[in-house]
Amino acid sequence: MKKLVLTVSLIISNQLLAQTIISGKVIEANGAPIAGANIYLEGTYDGSTSDGLGVFSFKTNKTGSQTLIVSYLSFETFTMFGDVFYMKNLIVKLREDVNTLDAVVLSAGTFSAGDNSKVNVLKPLDVVTTASALGDFVGALQTLPGTTTVAEDGRLFVRGGDADETQIFIDGIRVFTPYTPTTNNAPTRGRYSPFLFDGITFSTGGYSAEYGQALSSVLLLNTIDEPDQEKTDIGIMSVGGGIGNTQKWDNSSLSFNVSYLNLAPYNAIFSSRNKWIKPYETVSGETVFRKKPNKGLFKLYGAFDATNFELTQEDINDADGVHFKLKNKNFYLNSSYEVELNDSWTYFGGLSYTHGNNDLNSIDSAIEDVENSVHAKLKFKNRISNRFKLYLGVEYFATNFTETYNDTSVNNAKYGYDNNISAAFAEADIFISKNLAFKTGLRAEYSQLFNEATVAPRLSLAYKISGKSQLSLAYGNFYQNPSSAILKFDQDLKAQNTSHFIANYQYNGDRKLFRAEAYYKKYNNLVKYDTVPIVIGIASFNSNYNNTGYGFAQGIDFFYRDSKTIENFDYWVSYSLLDTKRDYKNFSMEAQPNFANTHNVSVVGKYWINDWRSQVGFAYAFASGRTFTNPKEPGFLNDKTKAYNSLSVNWAYLISPQKILYASVNNVLGFKNIYGYQYANTPDMNGNFNRRALQPASDQFFFVGFFWTISNDKKSNQLDNL
Repeated sequence: MKKLVLTVSLIISNQLLAQTIISGKVIEANGAPIAGANIYLEGTYDGSTSDGLGVFSFKTNKTGSQTLIVSYLSFETFTMFGDVFYMKNLIVKLREDVNTLDAVVLSAGTFSAGDNSKVNVLKPLDVVTTASALGDFVGALQTLPGTTTVAEDGRLFVRGGDADETQIFIDGIRVFTPYTPTTNNAPTRGRYSPFLFDGITFSTGGYSAEYGQALSSVLLLNTIDEPDQEKTDIGIMSVGGGIGNTQKWDNSSLSFNVSYLNLAPYNAIFSSRNKWIKPYETVSGETVFRKKPNKGLFKLYGAFDATNFELTQEDINDADGVHFKLKNKNFYLNSSYEVELNDSWTYFGGLSYTHGNNDLNSIDSAIEDVENSVHAKLKFKNRISNRFKLYLGVEYFATNFTETYNDTSVNNAKYGYDNNISAAFAEADIFISKNLAFKTGLRAEYSQLFNEATVAPRLSLAYKISGKSQLSLAYGNFYQNPSSAILKFDQDLKAQNTSHFIANYQYNGDRKLFRAEAYYKKYNNLVKYDTVPIVIGIASFNSNYNNTGYGFAQGIDFFYRDSKTIENFDYWVSYSLLDTKRDYKNFSMEAQPNFANTHNVSVVGKYWINDWRSQVGFAYAFASGRTFTNPKEPGFLNDKTKAYNSLSVNWAYLISPQKILYASVNNVLGFKNIYGYQYANTPDMNGNFNRRALQPASDQFFFVGFFWTISNDKKSNQLDNL
């Protein structure tokens, strides 16, 4: 018995002697103790938590080299590998996790809308429920600061930039012909419906080195990664109809939609300033296929549309008016594949093809142009750590443009060009802490057409000054080749250039968002030509072209959104002050371009009425007058139109959870807006130049639609598509 007791005692003593005490203190970077941190040896149950002073201590039977883990919410996990014998009186300093929701966001010059964004200026729902937008994502973005109201055009004019200076990308791949064709004083629309998109990033300046060939801004559209369920959407509208369907399988899905629009019934009821011979008609469709292989995502997106119309428009120099006829066909195909190669590296590859064909007749001229464009991109992301991410990529743009021109004196005149651009970019996200971050990048491009290489640096930083507010700065250099209207006549040019300087303040909290942003843009190497400016911006085959143009744009933008103060009411207000002048195209001197407004105001509101099962909304737009040349006065672009005003309203009524009746009226008060003036080419017998006001085809637009969703949950509806 004595031997047995002695043996047991020796075993217990040896175990006690083999135990090691691990101890230390957990603190923040500033030395403050962290209470409640978890401390343990990896792969064991041996561990403890830190007390109110950050102190911890625990025993372990493990010997030799082990891994000690220290973790705490909102801080980076600390890992230490070594002999447990030396894990005594440790000082463990935890660094703040830069990936937390309250971390700083690089946001200068950028508006985001999407579930994956930390700061949503707009929600995906807003893109299609804004009263003035009529379901067009471009129309919704025109309520944001930095955009200019050019109501007769419909495209995005950003911070003193022409619409050609904004480029649109789908899943990171460029769209070369993003807008539907139209005629004078009838706004265009984006070709792509919001039905298949769930994320939007709109950069009004200072954007990433990943994107190029845009002097002013980029608009990034992301298709839905994974639909939530199978469903069918049916729409019957006063201007046409559409149907969409989504199918899901284990690791793949397919969505499509088709629509048909015809304005003949509408024009028969509501008068128009145009004399329609064949009213606007278009058929379009989109589809996206998604497949999720192991750690990857493949997308194939395709869109097509065919449009035709014919009309006669009023003209001060032709009593019979100007005849215009257009047939357009457009096809866009986009594929992308993204996959995690390992814990650190991610690969992205994308390819797009665009085919556009315009066949138009104007007065005695017959013009047919064909554009074929390709964009290929490879990008690698290396997540070196939570605090450092590296992006590397190459891409190639190729465009072939041809045009055939005929009139009474010209037979089959040929114009065109090949515009091939190679590019490489490198960019890094550097998080010093969750309160301070940098993004720095460099983009290099080579144009085969101009035999020219350009290098463009980009830099942005953000500093969080409180839990809900931050300051941001951004600088960028940007290059873009001239548009088809120029290159088809002359290729002996070089890339146009801008430099952006941006300072931003942002507050985000309590369901309220406020942004204030000041900027300065400098333009160089803009294209000029010597066509007599009877019509501003019209180039000719016999013009002389050069890159001596220049200009600037500066201003300040404000944005405020509040969805908390008034129950069930969500609204935002934006204001832009723009000061800009240019000497480019066929300008005779430096002047404020006729597409630029000094003041732009937008007010958008949406209110949910439970008793009516309805959402009602409004959108008000104000823009100060735009410049035009008055031949009665000396100078160039020497006069201004009256201010632009428009109030639009909409109403969505839920007949049942899946049936919606929707109605909207644009410019409900019937403001008589004027976009400019057309003057007679020659004066009358009294020496006066007669003129006519350039006005929209219709002062108002009325829309009514019925939308029905069929899905398994019997709850989904198309409110987010209206």
